[in-house]
This record gives sequence, C-alpha cells and structure tokens, in this order.
Amino acid sequence: MNSRRFFLKQSALLAASFAITPSLAGIPIKKKPVGLQLWTVKDIIEKDLSNVISKIAQIGYKEVETFGYSKKNGFWGLDAKAFAELLKKNGLKSSSGHFDLDSYLQGKKTDQLQDYINAANILRSEYITIPSLPYSLTKTADGYKKVAEKLNEAALTCKSAGLKLAYHNHDSEFKKLGETTGYEILLNETDKKLVDFELDLYWANRAGQDIIKIFKDHPGRFKLWHVKDMDKINQDLNAEVGTGSIDFKSIFAAAKLAGVKHYIVEHESNYKPDILGSVQSSFNYIENQLL
Repeated sequence: MNSRRFFLKQSALLAASFAITPSLAGIPIKKKPVGLQLWTVKDIIEKDLSNVISKIAQIGYKEVETFGYSKKNGFWGLDAKAFAELLKKNGLKSSSGHFDLDSYLQGKKTDQLQDYINAANILRSEYITIPSLPYSLTKTADGYKKVAEKLNEAALTCKSAGLKLAYHNHDSEFKKLGETTGYEILLNETDKKLVDFELDLYWANRAGQDIIKIFKDHPGRFKLWHVKDMDKINQDLNAEVGTGSIDFKSIFAAAKLAGVKHYIVEHESNYKPDILGSVQSSFNYIENQLL
C-alpha cells in the first residue's frame, strides 16, 4: 500500500514538473526568430527585389532588417505599404530598420524622424535603429554626450508612436576618450528604459572588447545583435557565421544576460560560395548550433 502511495505521489510530482517545463513533456521551447540585415544582399536586392526576398524566406529567415529608406524612393522603389505587402506575402516581418538620422542628430531636419516613424509603423516594426553617427559628433566625450541627449529625445518620440529606438555600433565607439569610450558614454548617458542597443558582435570583437563583460556591466540593454563572423586570417573580412574566429557559443550562452530578442545576421564582404550561399550557411549554423 505504501509503495502504491509513493508511486502515485511521484507520478503527480512528475506531471507537475511537465506542466512547469513544457520541453520536458516533449514540447519544444520556442526559439527566437533569426533575421537578416538586408545590407547583406545589397548587391543583388535592387536588381531583383521580389525574388531575393522570396529566397531569404525560403532559407528559413523570419525577419529582415531594412536599410536605405527615403521618403522619395521608399524601399528599393517600393513605398512602405507595398514593401510591407511583399514581406507579408513571404511570411517575413521587419522587426527593425536602419534609418540614417545624421541630420536629426545634428539638429537639422527634425521632420526626418517622423518620416521614418511613419514608414516603420506601416511595416509594423518594433525598432528604429540608428546605424552610425556623423563623424563631427564623435571626436570628443562631449560630442557623445550630446548624441546621448538626442537619442533620449528621439526615443521619447518613438515611444509616443509605439516604437522603440536602438543604436548600432561599429568599432570607432570603443576608442578611448580619456578614461572612457564613446560606447560607454552612450550606455551610461541614455535612458535604459528608452534606448536599446544593437550590438554588432563583429565590430565589438574587432575592437578587442570583452563582449561578456559588456553584458555584465550593462545587463538587458542589448535587445538586438548583429551576428557577423570575422575571417580567421584577415580581420578586415567577414566569414560565414561559425567558420570564422568569433566564439559565438560563449556569446549565445550569455543571451539572457544581454537581454537579446532579435538575432540578425549581417555579412558585408567575402561571401562564400556566393551571397545567397553565405546567407544560407550562416542561418544553418545559428539554427543548428547556437539556438
């Protein structure tokens, strides 16, 4: 009798554990979708937009990150509504877009941000992401502090429109400015409730940064990553994710600490065997080895 009670008790506990942890009951935990920064396919997208978008979806990508939008030319000749329809037709979302806000950050063309907000909302995006800064604002610590003020201001405008603001780095932000760096200034001077960061893993690695330490010092701020590998021989060149010199497994192990929600592949040079082959290779490695 006692053994039967013990069995029933243990069975109940096991069932409860399955309810708490679905993966134990054979239900896989949902993976974060993998996206592609369309700059990766910049050399072919304008020539054959519909076909390139279709092939990106067929590979398995669920999201794309745009670049190069203008009110006059839209996205590669399509206005925001038509481009949104193309993405929807292929089962894709645009969670983020890179929008050139140089003029806005320098106090000019204040209507520029609103144009981008309008386009992003038509795409039902989550983020407006600033891809780089004008050189004139990055020479001094004070310049970065002024940028931080403008980022906070822009983030409030985005929030009022139902969007979020993120900042994407290269390597120049990690150059020393006295006892600090431009990147540290941006992290410390922006409102962490308003401004998120898209950490480009290639550029941070190339600048000699300890990426895990960055996550530890500023947990939860890196909602987007650019997943881009570095050639083992020539660091000026990219490599398909998983074939280069960056230790992605240790970085992905710290995903929760970083707060990442969007993994976005980007590749800028040295495609092997070709552009779409590179896009496929990077996707396969992330899906099969990192997630």
